[in-house]
Amino acid sequence: MVVAVSGMDSLGERAAKMKEALQKSQTITDSVVSILGSFDSRLSVLETAMRPTQIRTHAIRKAHENIDKTLKAAEVILTQFDASRQAEAKILKGPHEDLESYLEAIDQLRSNIHFFSGNKGFKSSDAVLNNANSLLAKAISKLEDEFKQLLASYSKPVEPDRLFECLPESLRPSSESPGNLSSGRNHHHEHQNGASETGGFKHLTLIPPRILPLLHDLAQQMVQAGNQQQLLRIYRDTRSSVMDESLRKLGVEKLSKEDVQKMQWEVLEAKIGNWIHFMRIAVKVLFVGERRVCDQIFEGFDTLLDQCFAECTASSVSMLLSFGDAIARSKRSPEKLFVLLDMYEIMRELHSEIEAVFGGKACNEIRESTFGLTKRLAQTAQETFGDFEEAVEKDATKTAVLDGTVHPLTSYVINYVKFLFDYQSTLKQLFQEFESSGETSSQLATITMQIMQALQTNLDGKSKQYRDPALTHLFLMNNIHYMVRSVRRSEAKDLLGDDWVQRHRRVVQQHANQYKRNAWSKILQCLSTQGLTSSSVGGGSAVSGEGGSGSGASRGLIKDRFKTFNIQFEELHQKQSQWTVPDTELRESLRLAVAEVLLPAYRSFIKRFGPLVESGKNPQKFIRYTAEDLERMLGEFFEGKTLNEPRR
Repeated sequence: MVVAVSGMDSLGERAAKMKEALQKSQTITDSVVSILGSFDSRLSVLETAMRPTQIRTHAIRKAHENIDKTLKAAEVILTQFDASRQAEAKILKGPHEDLESYLEAIDQLRSNIHFFSGNKGFKSSDAVLNNANSLLAKAISKLEDEFKQLLASYSKPVEPDRLFECLPESLRPSSESPGNLSSGRNHHHEHQNGASETGGFKHLTLIPPRILPLLHDLAQQMVQAGNQQQLLRIYRDTRSSVMDESLRKLGVEKLSKEDVQKMQWEVLEAKIGNWIHFMRIAVKVLFVGERRVCDQIFEGFDTLLDQCFAECTASSVSMLLSFGDAIARSKRSPEKLFVLLDMYEIMRELHSEIEAVFGGKACNEIRESTFGLTKRLAQTAQETFGDFEEAVEKDATKTAVLDGTVHPLTSYVINYVKFLFDYQSTLKQLFQEFESSGETSSQLATITMQIMQALQTNLDGKSKQYRDPALTHLFLMNNIHYMVRSVRRSEAKDLLGDDWVQRHRRVVQQHANQYKRNAWSKILQCLSTQGLTSSSVGGGSAVSGEGGSGSGASRGLIKDRFKTFNIQFEELHQKQSQWTVPDTELRESLRLAVAEVLLPAYRSFIKRFGPLVESGKNPQKFIRYTAEDLERMLGEFFEGKTLNEPRR
């Protein structure tokens, strides 16, 4: 029990100590709380005391920032002023000595104007802007003068030799006659050779390549200053006159319809041939070269580029087209057809180049004028076709073909048709100008047949001038044979066809048969037995030789027959040896056809009735010729001999 009480006392003491410790801890806590509260109060008072100082410090910092900004702005302004003074100094010197620095100065001046225009708050900004704008205007004015001077100093007319050097070899003037380009008729063959040369044309340098970038920079500054019209005027006036003079040096003339009408055909034909070459040189060399110059100087300004090119070439194009237009509008004549086709052909050849070089809206008028000339040439050529057909049919020339040979009209028309076939591809293009069907080959065949028919109609009329029907048929035989032979030996055969050839060969044979009938039927009657077998007439004796050779014929009648035969044959020989069959094969064929009829009949007559005459007086007076003599004399027919020409 005592132990238990002792334990309880010990526990109580510890609890009392613990309670005391807790009370001390509370007291300390209260003291700390009190102290902290005092600190908070003091901090609050201190913060209140510091606020004015903080405000002053912030204001000072802001002031420093504003000062820095102002100093920087002032520095920028001073830099602009300095740059402006430097630019002004360069501009006042002018562009001639150092163009690159001059252009840089203008760019700097524009930059200054832009700067001060956006910073008008500065006190002197208006005065600075007025000065800068005035200086810029002076600078651009000097720039215009520099552009004009630089362009003019490098713009010289091109000598013909330089233009010729840019052509393919096949199109250059020959060394024998360097000033003479080939004529229109020769052009066609030459064109066929030259057309196949791809890229045979060389570039023509009109302005040195090192100058073009300078001109471009000058043009760019003028465009930026809004001086496009001044730029256009300077370029047009300078380059246009140079282009015109280059063409004049080449030989281009501005001719009217009246000028063309006054010219002799040989002179006009030569001028047309040269014009064809001038067109090719102008479009493929000169205008292409000028387009490259424009492309480089006005790069980046497409509308201005096209306008400058159009205006500087308009006069030259007009000069070139005036001659072509004068030809197309002049009086039509058959000999002009081929040069018209040559002219049409070159315009078609240049069509794609013209579209490419004269592209753009500003060149519309030039393109339309060139394509308009192409159309007029086609129209005139087509009308000339119609004129030619009508002229052939109505040709009333009094050229006498006394010997029945090929008429000049026939050879002229056939040569004309042959020339047409040299132009087949050109004619197909020409027909397509007016036809949408595309049947151009049949059109050429139709026109050719119409021309041939017109020729036959005319020849039929001319054949009626002969009094001798035999000569009428010989004339028609000769002329139609010439037509057939010419067609067979040319491309016309493929177009007209074998049927046409065979049909007209039959016509030739018909006229040959009609010639024999009309020329020889009368003399062959002298060699017939009709009227010779009656009993004696007029006291003549009727002798019947052995074998019945005389068949009871009268010697008198036989003598008359021989006498008549001799007279008629000699007349035929004299007359028909003056006639002509120019084709050797046809001539021999016709002689043979006559011999095959005449000689057997003569031999038979001699054999049957010759003894009756030979037994009488002077038989050689009646039997003048042997069959061999006749054959030899037939060999002299159709040689076109004159009356006083001795026999072979």
